[in-house]
Amino acid sequence: MKRFSRGIVKCRYLILVLGLALLIPSAWGYFNTRVNYDILSYLPDDIETMEGQEILQKEFGTGAFSMLVVEGMDFKSAASLKSQIEKVDYVKNVIWYDSIADLSVPVEILPKEIQDVFLNGDDTLMVVMYSSSMSSDETMEAIEDIRSLAKKECFVSGMSAVVTDTRNLANRETPVYVLIAVILSSIVLALTMDSYIIPLFFLLSIGIAIVYNLGSNIFMGQISYVTKALAAVLQLGVTMDYSIFLWHSYEEQQGICHDDKEAMANAIEMTFSSVIGSSITTIAGFIALCFMSFTLGMDLGIVMAKGVILGVICCITILPSMILVFHKLIERTKHRSLIPDFSIAGFITKHYKLIAVLFVILWIPAIYGYSHTDVYYNLDSTLPEELPSIQANKKLNENFSMGTVHVVLADSGMSAKDGARMCDEMKQVKGVQSVLGLDSLVGPGLAREMIPDDLLSDIKTDKYQLLMVTSEYAVASDEVNQQCDELETVIKKYDKEGMLIGEAPCTRDLIRITNTDFARVNAVSIGVIFAIILLVLGSISLPAILVFVIEFAVFLNMGIPCYTGTVLPFIASIVIGTIQLGSTVDYAILMTNRYKRGRNSGLGKKQAVIEAHTASMRSIIVSAFSFFAATFGVGMYSDIDMISSLCTLMARGAIISMVTVLLVLPAMLMIFDKLICFTTMGIRRK
Repeated sequence: MKRFSRGIVKCRYLILVLGLALLIPSAWGYFNTRVNYDILSYLPDDIETMEGQEILQKEFGTGAFSMLVVEGMDFKSAASLKSQIEKVDYVKNVIWYDSIADLSVPVEILPKEIQDVFLNGDDTLMVVMYSSSMSSDETMEAIEDIRSLAKKECFVSGMSAVVTDTRNLANRETPVYVLIAVILSSIVLALTMDSYIIPLFFLLSIGIAIVYNLGSNIFMGQISYVTKALAAVLQLGVTMDYSIFLWHSYEEQQGICHDDKEAMANAIEMTFSSVIGSSITTIAGFIALCFMSFTLGMDLGIVMAKGVILGVICCITILPSMILVFHKLIERTKHRSLIPDFSIAGFITKHYKLIAVLFVILWIPAIYGYSHTDVYYNLDSTLPEELPSIQANKKLNENFSMGTVHVVLADSGMSAKDGARMCDEMKQVKGVQSVLGLDSLVGPGLAREMIPDDLLSDIKTDKYQLLMVTSEYAVASDEVNQQCDELETVIKKYDKEGMLIGEAPCTRDLIRITNTDFARVNAVSIGVIFAIILLVLGSISLPAILVFVIEFAVFLNMGIPCYTGTVLPFIASIVIGTIQLGSTVDYAILMTNRYKRGRNSGLGKKQAVIEAHTASMRSIIVSAFSFFAATFGVGMYSDIDMISSLCTLMARGAIISMVTVLLVLPAMLMIFDKLICFTTMGIRRK
């Protein structure tokens, strides 16, 4: 390691040039990495709802549809609009009143079910079918084109429209996230560092690592918009510690070594050994997300684990090179730290029993809140109401009482008699408004010969027939989940291979899968981090104590929404515990290492705890507030609740973990000192 650190010092100019040159391919990779804005697409490929989506695309040449609500438009104008929309690229077909009968045919002749679906007074409804998948770039492009054609009284609803608006909103907000994180982090660093210019080099070094990370995502093919929005902010928050460690080690070595180059070589060596243990627990927390069946966890986990690794590499290569190249400028801008040194270690060791009692008591509300915090799965429920898709979904519900639309794939060889019976039974399911399909349309009111060939090809192939079931219930509600279960029972009765697909069935599967993922990810993260701490500290008891302390902070953080009446997005309940545990357990490891060192040098337990607390408190505070600064502002700013909630929880979690480690961990070390000494390697047993 000494040879490596001296090599970095010697090649500092070359490292800076190479570091800057690598930004070019990284930027290219960033701009050419596709971003996926459809959360439901991360469901496992082998579940029936996702297999059904593939069949829909393969057999019917469509993977998505929108309900277009048209207000106050006469039939002639509506027919003209329909013709224009059919010419839009990637629009496969538009189903409306004139798809079934000529406009000269009186409305009253058509089956009442068709009238109820497509017409309501002066309002009418069109079904726009796309030739591409629900969240593809082509579908989103088509929706934008349809909006430009349609007038203000036309509203494009459906999941594809929501995905389009989410993309537009995320693209506007993401650059602001980074700006907010940089400004707030700069303020924290300016208050805690002893140089006006060094925070700039910290941010430049981390910024380079972030660009490398985002650029290297091209090898993944695509990333989710959640990952894209969080990656830079989260990487800034969790890797800032490494830069601070290097700077403090460098300053310490400057007072010992003959020149700055030797001081930096020693600082690199010391920083590398100290951040390895710190970064491994953070990486482990992100890797635990890869064990989710819902692969959004893998998407975020891989990107962030990679980001931490690149953060460490840049910290021990690019940052030292910057400091040495600009050391004269840094020296001229040094100042006294604006935060005074202080210690509360004496107070804590004096009242550690009281702190321990309060700790045990607080577990009760923490567990209760943690287990009673509500989550939501309806992905568009908290988006800004002024978005076109949200307005359209509201119009669809108000004007046609439609909460969602299901799609049924059934055997095309099913007899007309069984098909009609299946449709009739589905209509009897509570909350179902209508069932539109070949066997539900054909009858006394509409002969098969009256159905145009192009419409027939849209709803029937050699293998499958397609039916649309309109529901009054909202996506992700208990009512619609129950409805989906009952509809599937009916479908399977007539066709064992039949499928119910669409946004509501996919969301129901999402709820089932993520409930399992929650338990799996928590177990994996706790187990892996326990094992890492065991190896790092060489102790059986310390991993249990440290994980117990940080898990309390996690429970407290996740329990607060219960008492504030806040409903969280489902993904928050899965990933926050893992991220908070992996990224803030470092605080506890830092203090515990100091405690171990003191006990091993012959100090009594009280003095060892006091020295450990005093020596590590400032670093823990700076680290926690850096994490807080990088995430808090984004949480306050973002209009995308998925992003806002995650950032708010991470910011609050950093502060809660900091307070817990500074107050509770010393008390635990005092109480379990004998057990720790007996079960830990490297501590002299006296």
